[in-house]
Amino acid sequence: MISKPDKNKLRAKRHKRVRGKVSGTAERPRLNVFRSNTNIYAQLIDDVAGVTLASASTLDTEVSSGSKTEQATKVGTLIAQRGQEKGISDVIFDRGGYLYHGRVQALAEAARENGLKF
Repeated sequence: MISKPDKNKLRAKRHKRVRGKVSGTAERPRLNVFRSNTNIYAQLIDDVAGVTLASASTLDTEVSSGSKTEQATKVGTLIAQRGQEKGISDVIFDRGGYLYHGRVQALAEAARENGLKF
């Protein structure tokens, strides 16, 4: 019997391969995206110091209503605003092994429209 591949295991493998090449600094942090079935999370990470500079997710009170794609757009707007409050405008986008499509794309485009450059 043929078994289906574990999609999350394949995504983690892609993500690990990309993380070997992509790293964030204090001047240009990494915009990391994690997508679960119900929520989406975004973080600005300084990999040199190993700290999260800013974060946003659908669990924040400002984002709670709408479809999943609309929520992802709100999270992108929120992470851009929080990054700019900390003086961050240039980032490296890390899609986390996910396809640049749907919620991940909506978050990235909203972050771009609100001032993050990547």
